[in-house]
Parts: sequence; structure tokens; C-alpha cells
Amino acid sequence: MDEMHAGDAGIEHSTPVWAVFGDLMSGLLGAFVLILVGVLGVQLELAITLEAEVNKRRMEEQRREALEKALAVPLASGRVTLNDGRIGISGSVLFALNSDELQPEGRQVLKSLAPPLAAYLGVRDEMLMVSGFTDDRPVRDTNRQFADNWELSAQRALTVTRALIEEGIPSSSIFAAAFGPEQPVASNDDAAGRSRNRRVEMAPVPKSSRQSEAANG
Repeated sequence: MDEMHAGDAGIEHSTPVWAVFGDLMSGLLGAFVLILVGVLGVQLELAITLEAEVNKRRMEEQRREALEKALAVPLASGRVTLNDGRIGISGSVLFALNSDELQPEGRQVLKSLAPPLAAYLGVRDEMLMVSGFTDDRPVRDTNRQFADNWELSAQRALTVTRALIEEGIPSSSIFAAAFGPEQPVASNDDAAGRSRNRRVEMAPVPKSSRQSEAANG
């Protein structure tokens, strides 16, 4: 009888070992599942990010092609440039030095730009930003009409904006911005560089949600 009890005791002592082993395996399986879910989640996030980046590049390419097509005639004239979606016009074409009054040649350039830009903006949820830039020479030294280069660049941007509105671009689809001597595209150390920096640029930009609501009434 004592031997039987001893055998039973051995069996009873061995049972918890298998139970612990089962719990360990369940824990390991659960950890593996969590790791697998985490890996799959990271892969899914990377795939979504990659797809969004591809779609963004495709949209930018389509936008650039649409803008090039719309501006084919003005671009062919050589007086207008298009770089990364920014339409550039030399300041010497639009204005005399340190002036905000449009020259006849400049008005003709804007007249050629207005119809294709109006058509482009008419089918897109975008606005046209007109930006004025100057060189770094103090404007007060030659023209005391303007307090500084910021004011000159602002007035030039406004002049171009108003001219484009007169030529048919809706006032709700265009706005002016001033950068003064900031963001030069060439060195201001020589006359050629300063001439390149005196410019007006136009670029379609997405409407903000507030602007979209205002446009929709």
C-alpha cells in the first residue's frame, strides 16, 4: 500500500510540470502572434506611406505637365520661365529699375499669361500666388517713394496681381506676396546677378480649407 501511495505521489508531483510547460508554450505562442502582428502592421504602414508618396509624385508630375501645356505659347516667347511649378518673369521686363509701374512689354506678357492661367485655375482647387522679389541694394538710395525693398516688392506684386485680374483672372483665385531681397536666385555681387534677383514669380498653390469654404459661399 505504501508503494502505491508513493507511486501516486510521483504522478501527482509530475502533473504541475506539464501544466507549467503548457502555460509557457501558450505564452510563447501569444508573444509570437504579437510580434507577427507588429511586423505586419509596420509593413502595412510602409506600404501605405510608399503608395501615398508615389501618388503625390504622380500628381505633381501631372500638375507640372498641365501647367506647361497651358503656358506653351508664353513659354515659347522666352520672356517667361517655368521651374518647379513657379512661373518667373524678369523684373526688367515688367518694371523699370526701382519702379512699380508696368512697362508696355510687361503688360503684354501678363496679357498673354492671363487666359491660360485662368483656364488652369478654373479646373483646379488652387490659387495663384504672385510674389515680388528685389536685389539687396537699398531702394531708398534711388527712390524715396518706397521705405525699403519689402515695400517695393509688395507694390510690384500688387501691380501684377491687379493687372492679371484686369485681364480675366478672378480676384478670388489670386493673391500677392512680398519677399523683398530674401530668396535670391543669384549673387548680388554683380549687376547680372542683381538683375536676376529683381523678378516676379507666380505659382499655383492649394487652397486652404477656409479659402475653399469662402469660395463655395
